[in-house]
Amino acid sequence: MRIYMFLVCILLLQTSCEDVIDIDLNSAEPKLVIEASINWLKDSAGNQQAIKLSLTAPYFDDTIPPATGATIIITDQDNMIFKFIEDGNNGIYRNNTFKPVVDHSYTLKVTYNDEVFIATETLKSVAPLDYVEQNSEGGFSGDEIELKAYYTDPADETNFYLFEFSSDIPYNSALSVYEDRYTNGNEIFGFYSNEDLTVGDQVIIRNYGISERFYNYMFILLQQNSDAGGGPFETQPATVRGNCVNQTNPANFPLGYFRLSEVSEIIYTIQ
Repeated sequence: MRIYMFLVCILLLQTSCEDVIDIDLNSAEPKLVIEASINWLKDSAGNQQAIKLSLTAPYFDDTIPPATGATIIITDQDNMIFKFIEDGNNGIYRNNTFKPVVDHSYTLKVTYNDEVFIATETLKSVAPLDYVEQNSEGGFSGDEIELKAYYTDPADETNFYLFEFSSDIPYNSALSVYEDRYTNGNEIFGFYSNEDLTVGDQVIIRNYGISERFYNYMFILLQQNSDAGGGPFETQPATVRGNCVNQTNPANFPLGYFRLSEVSEIIYTIQ
């Protein structure tokens, strides 16, 4: 009987300590998010491009609402116009006649909910990826796979790069940005390490040519999302504004960025 009462008391204590806590988060009007990355893969026509529009959502929402019904055009420096047409009602707008030209200036115009958003950027070239080195004994434990993707930076130029590694492992892409301030004209590499990679896995390695402004934008974003952040005395992350400006109502600024890049790609199979 004593044992039975003892067990009942333990159960009551355990259940009485579970309280449902509702977190009352601040709410805000949805903002437009512009994902306008024009990527020209080397040795391709680059004519098929897509732009994604969405809206910000509350923190605990499971879905991201698309921004539908917008009008999107890109105009190049020669006044050639490229219209992007929405593909269904998913907020993705496509164009299959785009003409990428290195060092040409392009202007994006998005009209959404009677507001006009404008951004101007230049299409940047990129150094080709040359080869990949694999180290199968990396990391602290000596069993992580490490990859180095090498490229040769052009001499006597100022260049900025965005490196992307994506593998068969879900949600495990890696982004990093580089500048050639101290490596101008030298052979340099992008680095990737993952303990979950195994023989036969494929890793898509991409190097993007980017502008200095986009480099600074991504540098701040990557710092804010770094695993090293989040200490008790850290400065709270601020909203990082891209290059898209609301011409109708400047206070209602969008999120996202308009970028144009030449891209070098290697699909590497883990040995």
